[in-house]
Amino acid sequence: MSAPLENHELVGKRVLVTGSSRGIGAQVIQYVAAAGAKVAINYRNKEARAGKIAQEITDAGGEAIVIGADLTDPVAVLGMMGTLRDTFNGLDILVLNASGGMEPDVAEDYAMKLNRDAQVGLLNAALPLLAPGGRVVFITSHQAHFIRDVDTMPEYRPVALSKRAGEDALRAMKDELEAKEVGFVVVSGDMIEGTVTATLLNRMHPGALDERKEVAGKIYNVEEFAAEVTRAIVDDIPDDHTRLVGDTSSFSPSN
Repeated sequence: MSAPLENHELVGKRVLVTGSSRGIGAQVIQYVAAAGAKVAINYRNKEARAGKIAQEITDAGGEAIVIGADLTDPVAVLGMMGTLRDTFNGLDILVLNASGGMEPDVAEDYAMKLNRDAQVGLLNAALPLLAPGGRVVFITSHQAHFIRDVDTMPEYRPVALSKRAGEDALRAMKDELEAKEVGFVVVSGDMIEGTVTATLLNRMHPGALDERKEVAGKIYNVEEFAAEVTRAIVDDIPDDHTRLVGDTSSFSPSN
């Protein structure tokens, strides 16, 4: 597919995308770097993948740094912000992409720690760095965004509840962001083919992807959804601060 932004549309902008060593985050990093942004690639344990992406960007003439940080570790988060301050002297765009909770062998409260507590902690740590005119983008799923109206498959419900809690907590910080002249938008998408979450769900609930395709008519792949996230960085923010990607008709309480 064609690039979602024009070349040099983000020249001079400093961008951090969490969880950007693979999947949607990695694709967003590549899109914004192609538009001229200086990018920070955050990873938890995929250092080699993050380094490869950074090398590809720098080989193409861009500017990229790699920062390892577990977002549930406040000390690591502060260290990441220190690196951004020292290297980029601030931040213009923060894309909150990292999430989880379906991985094997994680604690029962891990989803809430990562998808709510860590998101709030990260944004609080980033606030002093965010420049006027900047933007914060939080990525979620329809299954989480609409969880109060329509239940989801039991395998995903704990993650959905934690991501909705994270969304609510971040929305509660809009006044602080507006005081700094920083915009906030939630990007919610359907199941995304090719992501770790969709793969795990399909493994735990065989046929989940095909079922969703049949209901929605189309589900986005990683490149398509990442393009929507990237557009959310520059497009006007909707009045409700929400950008819905893909079919939402089955998330009406009446259905």
